[in-house]
Amino acid sequence: MSDEANPFESLQEQIDDAAAYLDVDDDVIHRLKYPERVLETNLSVDMDDGSIERFKAFRSQFNGDRGPYKGGIRYHPGVTRDEVKALSGWMVYKCAVVDIPYGGGKGGIVVDPSEYSAGELERLTRSFAEELRPLVGEDKDVPAPDVNTGQREMNWIKDTYETLENTTEPGVVTGKSIEAGGSAGRVEATGRSTMLTAREAFDYLGRDIEGASVAVQGYGNAGWIAAKLIDELGADVVAVSDSSGAIHDPDGLDPVSVKEFKRESGSVSGYDDAESLSNEVLLTMDVDLLVPAALENAIDGDLAADVSADVIVEAANGPLTPDADDVLTEKDVHVFPDILANAGGVTVSYFEWVQNRQRFYWDEQRVNEELEAIITNAFDDLTTAYEAFDVPNFRTAAYVVAIQRVVDAFTDNGNWP
Repeated sequence: MSDEANPFESLQEQIDDAAAYLDVDDDVIHRLKYPERVLETNLSVDMDDGSIERFKAFRSQFNGDRGPYKGGIRYHPGVTRDEVKALSGWMVYKCAVVDIPYGGGKGGIVVDPSEYSAGELERLTRSFAEELRPLVGEDKDVPAPDVNTGQREMNWIKDTYETLENTTEPGVVTGKSIEAGGSAGRVEATGRSTMLTAREAFDYLGRDIEGASVAVQGYGNAGWIAAKLIDELGADVVAVSDSSGAIHDPDGLDPVSVKEFKRESGSVSGYDDAESLSNEVLLTMDVDLLVPAALENAIDGDLAADVSADVIVEAANGPLTPDADDVLTEKDVHVFPDILANAGGVTVSYFEWVQNRQRFYWDEQRVNEELEAIITNAFDDLTTAYEAFDVPNFRTAAYVVAIQRVVDAFTDNGNWP
């Protein structure tokens, strides 16, 4: 597992790889490789013991050619400026590949939330929301949950913004609770788009997903829901992992039962009679489908040489380094990229934003039907580009589609001044 690959440089390399297949001027491509602005701020927050602690925080607004900036806020001790820049860039092309009218943004606070009380996290969140206040808004920049954040944090941000602005604007953030203006189907959205991409991928490749063996690295919200929904297609989820390690049962695991065990014990390790493995072993297991659903850079070039899966569907952002992509392409491993596979989160966030603006809310069945239509249409666009441009892999095909859409928007808008 690589901690050394710079995610921002990985993003730029992916853009260059795809741009080689497009008739776009180099100066326009260069513009699309850098964020338009990055906020770096230091938050001073009162602790429960009366002390004051400082936290570094970031918000990157990468590109707004196709609409308001859109992207999550993560709480993690490993957050860096380059990571946030990369994630905001991936959001640009994720929104473009599924053709929803957003640009890309991303935010993060350098913090381990497990070390702080709910009250401390609320003060931290509201402090960040105050710093974001001039930058965000339903027509400017719309944050959402990410790693270690969820409905609670989005509700706090919304409330802080509305209080300071003396207004009601539920569309300022997405991923809220239903009671605060959230959307049905939002919690399952990223896992659902991962499942839909896996289903379409197996169909496109002429394979049967029923009975396919599946390993899922990362058993947070996206990973466990993807596991559950893929299991419901008839596949066999034989291995899952979280930060504590991995478990394996060749006869298949019950994803819901494993989730309940993790909720009670804090990890998947020790589940029933399952065999214990390392995360690295899970990533190299001989399975039909591998779903990386943790953090970026999970598979580097060295580890990719040992990957035995036939198909990879990326539920995480940037789980493969460019070197890993090259190795897996040479090995004829079919990788279906994050900017399609995990786009369910931002797609249902878009639905939430639309509902907030209309003050008219959909039921979960409609949300899931609309999501399926968008993901399957985007999958068709990806495979059409894969065949038409004769690109080496599906990631490059996705970027060809996405970059062309962003370039078209920029060209139509014109450059001002």
